[in-house]
Amino acid sequence: MSHDTFVLLSVLLAALVVVVLALALLEVARGLRRISEGLAVLDEALKSVESQHLRPLEPAVKAINAQFEIILGALPGIGRKAAIVAERRPR
Repeated sequence: MSHDTFVLLSVLLAALVVVVLALALLEVARGLRRISEGLAVLDEALKSVESQHLRPLEPAVKAINAQFEIILGALPGIGRKAAIVAERRPR
């Protein structure tokens, strides 16, 4: 094989590699666009769920949490009283 043929084949191979990589990058870009569109749809769906279902529950959740805080605050006192009762209990 002559030097000129070798150079020509090397250039053709490099061009082929560039074309294949370009096609692969175009396919990746197309996939990323599809993913982006899907994420936009998901974002809208999540915003809808939040506004229609979760936000209306916020006052109830806050009220329940306030009751839990009261209960949790009372537990140490209840525990101390239970310990006293347990100490007085015959064994």
